[in-house]
Amino acid sequence: MPEKSSQLFKGKKIKAFFRWLRIIFYRLIPPTDIENVKCLDKTLTLDSSWNTDFILCTVSACLIATFGLLSNSAAVIIGAMIVAPLMLPLRGLAFSACEGNLNLFRKALFSIIGATLLSIFLSSLIAKIVSFPDVGSEIIARTQPNLLDLGIAITAGAISGFGKVRSGISETLAGTAIAVALMPPLCVVGISFAMGNSSFAYGSFLLYLTNLLGITLACMIAFILSGYTKATKALGWTTVLTLLLIIPLGSSFFRLLQQQRIETEIKQKLVNETITVGKDVDNVRVRIEWTSLPPVINVVLQTDKYISPNQVRLVENFLNQRLNDDFEVVFSIIPIRNIRAKDIENSVIEFPLDKDNYTLPKNDNFKFFQSR
Repeated sequence: MPEKSSQLFKGKKIKAFFRWLRIIFYRLIPPTDIENVKCLDKTLTLDSSWNTDFILCTVSACLIATFGLLSNSAAVIIGAMIVAPLMLPLRGLAFSACEGNLNLFRKALFSIIGATLLSIFLSSLIAKIVSFPDVGSEIIARTQPNLLDLGIAITAGAISGFGKVRSGISETLAGTAIAVALMPPLCVVGISFAMGNSSFAYGSFLLYLTNLLGITLACMIAFILSGYTKATKALGWTTVLTLLLIIPLGSSFFRLLQQQRIETEIKQKLVNETITVGKDVDNVRVRIEWTSLPPVINVVLQTDKYISPNQVRLVENFLNQRLNDDFEVVFSIIPIRNIRAKDIENSVIEFPLDKDNYTLPKNDNFKFFQSR
């Protein structure tokens, strides 16, 4: 009997705990009624429509993002992030998939596909006309997606979903968070096609697809938690598709960690095991260009000593042997000039404005300057 009463007591405690969680949840996100659901459906239908306003916003965002990417300007790219309208049909796609609303689903899907193709075409056309010979860091940064990008997309999608159904969350905040993740990588796809770089095109499209699925999944969860729809098979399929992306994204993430580990290891070997870098040298920084063949190790340092090409060759051979790989080493030297008091005879003296209290030296190397 005591054991049964103890188990019964534990069962009541568990039920009471879940009731408490349900009360807290409904206080944070109160259940909605059928009228609010109809209102949301109507709003999302308007947002997901392929109309003149949507096309103009898409073209504007694409042009700004493409010019910003080609000029390697982060500030210009941020402007495209704010304008980008792709988050509007994405929310409609998420809601219609859970509700089984085929009309809204077709509208949202058509708008997303249309904006995607239009953006790729425009960015590719502009890149062909401009025909820059090289790519900047802003383009390269969007060709190597990893698990961190998926986390950003899911977080942005959650903000967007809750921003649509909760008046306390700013629509501007939601729009900015979504736009950050969509238009720039899409334009990188077009630029990469124009430059004939298939690896960059694949990486940037993978980032775009990651953001697309991550945002859609998070919007579905936000609408379900808010009581505007219920979990259906669409949520399961979206989750499965998103999880499939973990394979390439995880591979890229661990490759990034390995590259950072190698950079740290190279810096330690240069400082601790070589005379060229380890002696009379300050502020050593190592950065590797992994996209080059072979990878280029850029070593930036401050020193007042001369480093010859032969020393660079010896350092390069040393690293290749220790790391069992082929690297090219490039030294960027910031010269240090040492100034001593005994060098005063060859210097220029600067006197205060009141020169009457000073006797100028007779040495012709001295010149007189007034302090201002």
